[in-house]
This record gives sequence, structure tokens and C-alpha cells, in this order.
Amino acid sequence: MVSLCRYWGMAGLVERLVPEEMWDLFRRVVPPTEVVRPQDGGKRRADDREVLAGIIFVATSGCTWRQLPPVFGPCWQTVYRRFAQWSRARVWGRLHRVILDELGARGELDWSRCAIDSVSIRAAKGGS
Repeated sequence: MVSLCRYWGMAGLVERLVPEEMWDLFRRVVPPTEVVRPQDGGKRRADDREVLAGIIFVATSGCTWRQLPPVFGPCWQTVYRRFAQWSRARVWGRLHRVILDELGARGELDWSRCAIDSVSIRAAKGGS
């Protein structure tokens, strides 16, 4: 990971994991945040795009939150906390819907193959 980070640099790694088009879609669904710092103290809020890149890295690499490389900027606790906040705010479901709508509008969805299981649709009383 270190060699990749040196090659791409921090900005390059974040842009690679969260391309501009994905970032634009994400900004549509993420709730606005109010940064309240008493008397202008404390640390600056971690950048949402860097946090999203950290979440994507954890989700795709199989590493644990604690193993998140520090090259992402925000510490693993911040990345996990934001993941939990966005999960409670149902950001992931809304993002999924926005991506499907975008792909559908472009005609890039292929519905010729689709799978539905018992998790998707409940069979009430053993219905057909």
C-alpha cells in the first residue's frame, strides 16, 4: 500500500477510489453537516471525500477499520464513525438508488438477468 500511495499520492489515491462522477452522485445523497466549534477551537472536520475513500478501501480490501492506512488522512475512528452516521442516515441505499437511476437514464442497465431471493421479497404464509 505504501508504494501505491507514493506513486499516486494522497489526492491521486482518493480520486482513484472516488472518481469525480461518483463524488458528484454521493454529494446528492449525503446529509449536510453543521460544523459547530465552540470559540473556533478543535480540529477541522475530516473531508467527506477522503472519508468515503477510506470506507471504500475497507469495503474492497477486506482490511479491518483499525488496519486503515494513515495515508487516507482521517484516522480509522473518524472513518468508522462517519460510516456509522451515514448508515443511520440511510445514505448507502439512497446512493444505490441514485446510481441505478443514473445508469438507467443512460440506458446502461441490463435487466435481462435478474435474481430475486427470499431476502428481496417476503413470501407471506408460504405463498407462491
